[in-house]
Amino acid sequence: MIVYIALLRGINVGGKNVIKMAELKKVFEAIGLCDVKTYIQSGNVLFKSNQGEEFLRGKIEHEIKAVFGFPFTVILRTSAELEQLVSNCPFSAEELADAEASTQAESQYVALLTHLPLQENIALLDAYREVNDQYRIIGRDVFLLFNHSIRNSKLATNLYKLGVSATVRNWKTLNKLTTLAKAMD
Repeated sequence: MIVYIALLRGINVGGKNVIKMAELKKVFEAIGLCDVKTYIQSGNVLFKSNQGEEFLRGKIEHEIKAVFGFPFTVILRTSAELEQLVSNCPFSAEELADAEASTQAESQYVALLTHLPLQENIALLDAYREVNDQYRIIGRDVFLLFNHSIRNSKLATNLYKLGVSATVRNWKTLNKLTTLAKAMD
């Protein structure tokens, strides 16, 4: 069986779209997914399945809407994909150190996309690249580095211009999910 990590977009953010992780876990189990585990309240679910990504994504999104009454975009990555993402950080040690030294907040994030963005949409995002906000796209992942805060970043607020559904997680969360997924293999 393949270990998958489901990352739900927009769950439990600012008191909206509130779902308890125990209830979310039950939804995943009800549709036949195995060894379901959740991590923190932001909609991270690990599970095992032999089914393909597109089928699973559709099935999970449908069931969440049916049970909770509102739609969520679900981004899926396999354990191997997440491990590769964490191993292939495109920023240099110097860039990471500079960003970390310049902010009290988290500086490193990844926007995980459902599909590859079109090249012309990537060009639209270039207008928001600044010395304080950097990004690099590798496949379906947008690596983000902020020398100040993600909250005031024009780059972060314009990720939608890629024209692909996405959800953002900080680097610490992605590392923890990778560790949890490896333990399930």
